[in-house]
Amino acid sequence: MLEIAPVTLEGERVRLEPLGRHHVDGLWEAGRYEQIWTYMSVVFRQPTDAEQFVNQALQAQEAGTELPFAIVDRRNEKVIGSTRFLNISRKDRGLEIGFTWLTPSVWKTPVNTECKWLLLRHCFETLGCIRVQLKTDARNLNSQRAIQRIGGVREGVLRNHMIVRDGYIRDSVYFRILDREWPAVKKKLQLLLFGE
Repeated sequence: MLEIAPVTLEGERVRLEPLGRHHVDGLWEAGRYEQIWTYMSVVFRQPTDAEQFVNQALQAQEAGTELPFAIVDRRNEKVIGSTRFLNISRKDRGLEIGFTWLTPSVWKTPVNTECKWLLLRHCFETLGCIRVQLKTDARNLNSQRAIQRIGGVREGVLRNHMIVRDGYIRDSVYFRILDREWPAVKKKLQLLLFGE
């Protein structure tokens, strides 16, 4: 049985901290770029969108189905995005890492890789997960490449999986990492991040 509670995960460049209402202004500053939201079910067009994002995340946390994080750049203490655990199955010792977005200034930097390193290490080495899944819009080829780059194994496509912004019917591509695959994924992430 997974025992999931809010936690702060500290890396060299980023800190993942429990999402709270005090992050709203920082999320708005980080998220007010249209290109972030191309494949997401939400979009930040005004500051109240960031507030609504946090409120929804905290409601899901209260219900026990999600655990949201703010991503903070340790160099300047600015919020640069968000990620979360979702689809948590305590009994089956599995969850999903997702709803991840980052401000464009940190795209194509080690930030996302370090976030996944911190989250996956927590999942497998602290929580005792036996399965972690990730999914992305079938149109989002960059996200698919990024998941495969860190060791995610493509499992398949759920057709007509969800209706997203503007009524678009989305296919979702699912990836997984299992507990027995974690040592190899961990080694790959360490090489990507630290060259070890």
